Amino acid sequence: MSRYLLTGAAGFIAARTGEMLLENGHTVFGVDNINDAYDVRMKQHRLEKLQTYPNFTFRRMDIADKEDVLSLAEQAPFDAVINLAARAGVRASVQNPWVYVDTNLTGTLNLLELSQRAGIPKFILASTSSIYGQDAPLPTPETADSSRPLQPYAASKKAAEAMSHAYHYLYGIDVSVVRFFTVYGPAGRPDMSVFRFIRWISEGEPLHLNGDGSQSRGFTYVDDIARGVVLALQPVGYEIFNLGGHENLTIKELIERIEALTGRKANIVQHPFPQADMKANLADISKAGKMLGWEPGVSLDEGLRRTVAWYNENRAWAKELSLNV
Repeated sequence: MSRYLLTGAAGFIAARTGEMLLENGHTVFGVDNINDAYDVRMKQHRLEKLQTYPNFTFRRMDIADKEDVLSLAEQAPFDAVINLAARAGVRASVQNPWVYVDTNLTGTLNLLELSQRAGIPKFILASTSSIYGQDAPLPTPETADSSRPLQPYAASKKAAEAMSHAYHYLYGIDVSVVRFFTVYGPAGRPDMSVFRFIRWISEGEPLHLNGDGSQSRGFTYVDDIARGVVLALQPVGYEIFNLGGHENLTIKELIERIEALTGRKANIVQHPFPQADMKANLADISKAGKMLGWEPGVSLDEGLRRTVAWYNENRAWAKELSLNV
């Protein structure tokens, strides 16, 4: 069995990845600063579940703090660093780009430096479909241009990818960069569309829609994404993998499916389309299929059903969460 350092452990994708590793008998040392980028009650909910596993250890810390990160060498050996800690969200990065650089670039640099000092052979970096910018071909392959990010979030992730390559070149660290496309599922981020729409429709609240709903996304269930992260632990040298793009539909169609599952109609309030947002994303996942043996398996209808069920089971507190609107 292996021992992993998992950053952002209380985060949406990281928590599910951690559970999969723990269920398979591995040991996980999780770190997270439990910041307030979105409602911390959701992060605490996920963390409490991880802490039921005897082979999970948690330390609250900020990966942007160099000395704290380098002190983790005392916890070595680790078989890999799985860096899923991130400041995410395109619009928020326009308001405060500095915190995105701190976490996404400086934090990644600190973890890479820890890896080379402590002899950790494998590094996984979470990146984003936002890196492809405005005019990406659909579906988008990893070779598509990513040199023109539209906001600081994508720019900080592009920089982290470049830094990871530098450490691969200089020190031989094996790096898998996993670019996530729109991820949803139980205990998802309350500032993302699927959670917001389920909450607004279920509670009869106004549903705030940016644009006319014609923008499209390739939605992928969180278990499929977490399984892709685990598969990316295999040695590859330095490679970038798209994870996502399972089923593509417009935001208007997403709302209609949630209406059908909840048995309620949305009360839509329309807003202008934000300049920082992408009109469409859809992943070409053929590389991940060929090199990692990965493909999504949970249909959108099934994934949404599970997500609505989770909301109903946790409704007493989930309906009170801040949506960062």
